[in-house]
Amino acid sequence: QVQLVESGGGKVQAGGSLRLSCAASGSGSSVNAVAWYRRAPGKQRELVAEITRITSGGSTNYANSVKGRFTISRDNDKNTVYLQMNSLKPEDTAVYYCNVRGLWASGDEYDYWGQGTQVTVSS
Repeated sequence: QVQLVESGGGKVQAGGSLRLSCAASGSGSSVNAVAWYRRAPGKQRELVAEITRITSGGSTNYANSVKGRFTISRDNDKNTVYLQMNSLKPEDTAVYYCNVRGLWASGDEYDYWGQGTQVTVSS
């Protein structure tokens, strides 16, 4: 079982910054990908940023709407994934979720989600 605990959300004015954290406990034998998604009111969940192919060195990918403003990173020692969000805009307002995918020692895949953290950006 993998548990993900997110923190760092809150309210900020446009142009401000926030850093989201996602601490993982009980991780499986290997992590293949970590990601941040968000769901804005009345909209579908969308991918914000991800690090894939972690076991091969890692490859980052960002939604076009956040490129140059958001940075995803990972601290292996702390089993924590971060999302640094700069130059925030009102349209970034959403609930942000972290996601971790990997493999158990048995070879079975796992896919876990955090509980979500609210980010509100005022104009």
